[in-house]
Amino acid sequence: MVHDNKHIFIGPVPIHDKRVHELLGEFPATVVIGELGSYWTLPIALRAPRGRRPLLVQIGVGPALLESVDTAPCGPGLLPPANDEERARYDEMRAQTRAMFAGMQQHAEDVFGSIGVTLPGELFNALATVPDHLLQLTVPGFEYPRSDAPESFRFIGPMPSLPDTDYELPEWWADLSSGRPVVVVTQGTVDYDDPSHLLVPTIRALADTDVTVVVAAGRSNGPDLVLAEMDGEIPDHVHLAGFVPFEQLLPLTDVLVTNADYGGVQAALRHGVPLVVGGETEDKPEVAARVEWSGTGISLRTRRPEVAAVRTAVDKVLNDPQYRERARELQSQFGEYRPFGIIAEVVESA
Repeated sequence: MVHDNKHIFIGPVPIHDKRVHELLGEFPATVVIGELGSYWTLPIALRAPRGRRPLLVQIGVGPALLESVDTAPCGPGLLPPANDEERARYDEMRAQTRAMFAGMQQHAEDVFGSIGVTLPGELFNALATVPDHLLQLTVPGFEYPRSDAPESFRFIGPMPSLPDTDYELPEWWADLSSGRPVVVVTQGTVDYDDPSHLLVPTIRALADTDVTVVVAAGRSNGPDLVLAEMDGEIPDHVHLAGFVPFEQLLPLTDVLVTNADYGGVQAALRHGVPLVVGGETEDKPEVAARVEWSGTGISLRTRRPEVAAVRTAVDKVLNDPQYRERARELQSQFGEYRPFGIIAEVVESA
């Protein structure tokens, strides 16, 4: 997290800030909409008070990382404190976490200072407190309650996706309606170079089970990479695909095994699909912890799970109705939100 924030998100801030300043000179916008990775939007709100600048709206495309007395320190994927003893322990850990992020924090302060603005406090907190609106792409049932959340923080539900009408259904698509449970496994949109992390363990875990498995490898040569790891042998009930539109696949799915990609998890829950998640990098431990906390699935707590652990987790999610019931409860919550409508209302209010 330190490396990615320093070199991918913080470092380019002056370049992006200069360009957005030029764009606003050409097109004096009333509203600027960014997302949590758009650190370069923060100077817009830091340079001038509201009313003398565009309204800044940030879209929460990942788990909320702002500090709170009601949560654990962000990063490790710990559940909220259950008692005063745990709360005290988290306070100690929060100081340790700040020490781990100290170099990143200093770098952020230096970079923002180089363009004439002062970063107010911790960077992750500023991402939530500096924008006029932080619109989180989930529902309360998937995010930890925070009694001290800023007024700008608001849930709007996940973004709906359009079906891919050009997708040509493969021959095996009929197997998804055979009556057997359907298990889909994916490593998300970034971590797809090494299928041995999650794809291959899931195939091996379910090799002798009465389920249909769809491996969404995420890239055109993904099936070839999986086959190479499996020495060219795939069970008949396992189907490999490079890209599969989830809007068409998830309604037929009983369990999604994923590396805790935030967007993929939200898509599954929007369709009432319970989860088995594993991930260690970026924000994935935090997403996995929220899956566990919300009761919508099981966290494997690693990006390289043992075959037996995957088998046990999938069996439990398939056979214990509480996971499906809880996923459907969140699906119902999702149906109460209109993300596009809420964003439009915020814009029109400006």
